[in-house]
Amino acid sequence: MATVASMAPDSWNASREARAGIDDDWIARFGDKQLSSLVDEAMQGNFDLQVAAERIRRAESVARLAGAPARPQLDAQLSGLRQKQRFVGLPFGGAAQSNNFGASLNVNWELDVWGRVRAGQRAAVADLQAREFDYKAGMTSLAAQLAKAWFALGETNDQIALAEEAVTIRDTVATAFQERFESALNEDGGLGTQIRLAQSDLESSKATLALWQGERERALRQIELLLGRYPSGKNLTNRGLPSPPPSPPSGLPSELLKRRPDVLAAERRFAGAGQRAKEARLARFPRLSLTASTGTVTDSLDNVLDSSFGVWSIGGGLVQPILTGGRLKEEELIARSDERIALGDLQNTVLQAFGEVEQALVAEKYLTKRVGALAKSAERAASASLASAQDFADGNVDALTLLTAQDRRIQTALLLANLRRIRLDNRVDLHLALGGDFRVRGK
Repeated sequence: MATVASMAPDSWNASREARAGIDDDWIARFGDKQLSSLVDEAMQGNFDLQVAAERIRRAESVARLAGAPARPQLDAQLSGLRQKQRFVGLPFGGAAQSNNFGASLNVNWELDVWGRVRAGQRAAVADLQAREFDYKAGMTSLAAQLAKAWFALGETNDQIALAEEAVTIRDTVATAFQERFESALNEDGGLGTQIRLAQSDLESSKATLALWQGERERALRQIELLLGRYPSGKNLTNRGLPSPPPSPPSGLPSELLKRRPDVLAAERRFAGAGQRAKEARLARFPRLSLTASTGTVTDSLDNVLDSSFGVWSIGGGLVQPILTGGRLKEEELIARSDERIALGDLQNTVLQAFGEVEQALVAEKYLTKRVGALAKSAERAASASLASAQDFADGNVDALTLLTAQDRRIQTALLLANLRRIRLDNRVDLHLALGGDFRVRGK
């Protein structure tokens, strides 16, 4: 981690802002209460998130189990034995029968002198902490997916409205051309071609409308799946895309390592791998254990709980592995290799985190410029379309000029709606890359 962390600059290269702090409720920054409500629902209903929560509960049990060998083990035992023995060679033969009954409490305690068991438990605790960070990363990822699906739905609503407008415009133009043709106002023979072009544009607009209606149905079902609902395609909203909120504070690159749950999870896995390597090394050391028992031994079941027949014992043992067929050596080598793999994963995760922020900041910068320029282009294309319609009615321009102006107005508006959605998606990516958090109501 130190190798990659040392690469972090004092401020982001793609942005001169270096303000400390980060959004603690980035979903609310979009100013859409319905989106916030859907995110709350997804946190409760999404099945992938429920599985991640169950993995945390399982990891908690594993962590508790890992510490069990370091604690005294107590068990109770009740035994009974009836034995009959025949004696061969004695005159007239012979046999003897005996009973043996016993009750005891036995204690076994492995003294964790070298810390082998503690290392294993710390590794399990690190795994638990990594699972908790994975769960938080899953929450933020789910919120991001839902926000993008919501913006995709908003774009389809905008695109459908634009496509319907395009159908109306092109239908009006095709009708006007048809009326002109029938009135024989154009005698040069070109109006028939213009009618076919206008009708072709009309059918193309209808196809575009059908395309976006299908995309809307897909977006609705995608949102329902993320919420944990049956994908029935129930209408959620007819609203279009919202305006993007102000850019979030980018914070300092060094602070990113303390915020990103995927980075923190990778660090915990590296820590756990280090503890497992220590556990494997300490497995070569002697194991010291204490044993003790107390109880009764008698030949009568009635006296099995009578302290007069009591016995007790106490002892200790030392076990030193000598010949294990190379098992302990290879287990240590494997654990060391796992530690190096975990370190590489951590370094790669940190570097990817830096890269995601830089890329999102760069994209935000140029998407803002593109949206501004395309918005001006769409505004001027709309003005040109209206002017060309008036000029065509006055006979000042030909039909091709009118068709070109209207096509440019429609295509520019469609591109602008798509670009606005891409910018909102990038804003979500930026919040996610910066490790921004969000609040779930009721918690």
